Amino acid sequence: MGLTASLYSGITGLNVHGERMTVIGNNLANVNTTGFKASRMHFEDLMSQDVSTVAGIGQVGRGVRVAAIYSDFGQGAFESTSETTDMAISGEGFFTVSPKSTDDSFYTRAGAFRFDKDGYLVDPHGYVVQGWEVERSTASVASASVTNLAQSATTRIVGVPTDIRIENFQSAPQVTTNVTMVTNLDPTAGDRTTNTSGNPYFALMQSWNGLDEPPLATGGYGYSSTIKVFDEVGSPHNVTAYFDQVTLSNAGGDTVWEYIVTCNPNEDGRILSGINGNQTEMGNTSAAGLLMTGTLTFRQGQLVGQSAFTLKSNGGANPKSLDGWSLANMSVNGYPLFTGNFLGLSNASATDQVDANPMEMNFGLRTKDLSSNGGNESLSIGWGSQLGTLPIYADDVSSVISNTGYLPNMKSVELSALATQSFDTGGSSTIFQSQDGYSAGVLQNMTVSRDGVLSGRYSNGQVIELYAVTLATFSNKWALRREGGNLFSQTRDSGPALTGQAGSAGKGTVDGNSLEISNVDMATEFVRMISTQRGFQANTKVITSTDSMLSEVIAMKR
Repeated sequence: MGLTASLYSGITGLNVHGERMTVIGNNLANVNTTGFKASRMHFEDLMSQDVSTVAGIGQVGRGVRVAAIYSDFGQGAFESTSETTDMAISGEGFFTVSPKSTDDSFYTRAGAFRFDKDGYLVDPHGYVVQGWEVERSTASVASASVTNLAQSATTRIVGVPTDIRIENFQSAPQVTTNVTMVTNLDPTAGDRTTNTSGNPYFALMQSWNGLDEPPLATGGYGYSSTIKVFDEVGSPHNVTAYFDQVTLSNAGGDTVWEYIVTCNPNEDGRILSGINGNQTEMGNTSAAGLLMTGTLTFRQGQLVGQSAFTLKSNGGANPKSLDGWSLANMSVNGYPLFTGNFLGLSNASATDQVDANPMEMNFGLRTKDLSSNGGNESLSIGWGSQLGTLPIYADDVSSVISNTGYLPNMKSVELSALATQSFDTGGSSTIFQSQDGYSAGVLQNMTVSRDGVLSGRYSNGQVIELYAVTLATFSNKWALRREGGNLFSQTRDSGPALTGQAGSAGKGTVDGNSLEISNVDMATEFVRMISTQRGFQANTKVITSTDSMLSEVIAMKR
């Protein structure tokens, strides 16, 4: 039995070394396969047979067999590409893909993805890449009625992983809700426009005539700054702020500038209720284009106070009359609001009307206190009269002053690091301006962030987050089943897929414009090939030697 057993021991050696060579050959065949993970075969000895020895019982091995074939999930190097949708995972995790219209899921490290004719992001087999939709939420600038200020805009993933598909290649327009205008107003500019009726704070407002061209006389103001804003359908409109210094003899050392915020009178679509409920079309009045008026108070060149007035919804038959104006409503961010109603929508011509799309006017100062005013109904939320250095005049807006003797200003103000100022720098200038609206746009290209967020870049300059790529990890990734085509599938031994967003706990990050190349090390594989070849040769030598020994046994009969 001994000689015959050695033949079979040699055969097991030939079998396993042949299989090992197959594994090595497969690794080398995939040395340039994207995302390929090499395999490594491990041997174990077969059972051993007990034999009698002088010392008692000894054991003789009966050969070798394959113990396990493990995948090597070590990180492969990255190859840069020109395709944005090429992705590589740095760290743990697999991309999840699914055949269309099925619930099957496969997992891959090969991120060569493209959009097909139906807008699906697919791998070379047409399997759709899975991801979460990204929800975009923005803070409202509706009129304040509570003390809490709005939270900043946030983004988050919602729902469950789904097919990544781009169905709409357009970016919808965004109406402007915030206008920021930071200027330096030259304190030596002087008062260009005065008012003979005793209203120095409203001289510009009284001089404005939307029926004339130009509405404001050239040289009748100290400085102006224009910014483009967008309405609900994405049409642009120019909004201009005019500034003029106010000459005061009893301002307590402060300097005051009046301002008006205006638009093209022909684009003013506000319709207000006049006397006896009659409708007043702003475009037919001298107040056409006049959206807001107010004052800015400076102390040693720094902005310390602001007032702002807008038309009441029942502005009266003469919208230029001060009785038709009231303190502006405050946004939840603490800035005064105005509206132009450029589309002429019904019930949208005053900031407190239900269909209005108001805009914040941010000169760099806001109120931190949006509480009520202690029952004083003449002062709106966010307004006070603590700046007692600015006296009122007989013809001022009596309905909002409540006989306090002072011009109302924001209460509990907070000055931004970048705010309107009044320093002698050789002239007035615009330091910074911005607004948050934009027109409609079309998709131009895509980008992928380190967090696996797929974003679209549109012709209107917007970058919109669309999907977050789903990454999957497994408790026992070595038990995944290879399905060919760079795909793996889960098994009972691997455990279920643990999905998450790139960069989260246990998940790697995603690099766009990159592909992970095969992690096969040719030098290592060639060394293994040599040792496998020598092992195979050694086992063949066992068989030939055993055959020679059997020949000698047979020859004994002769």
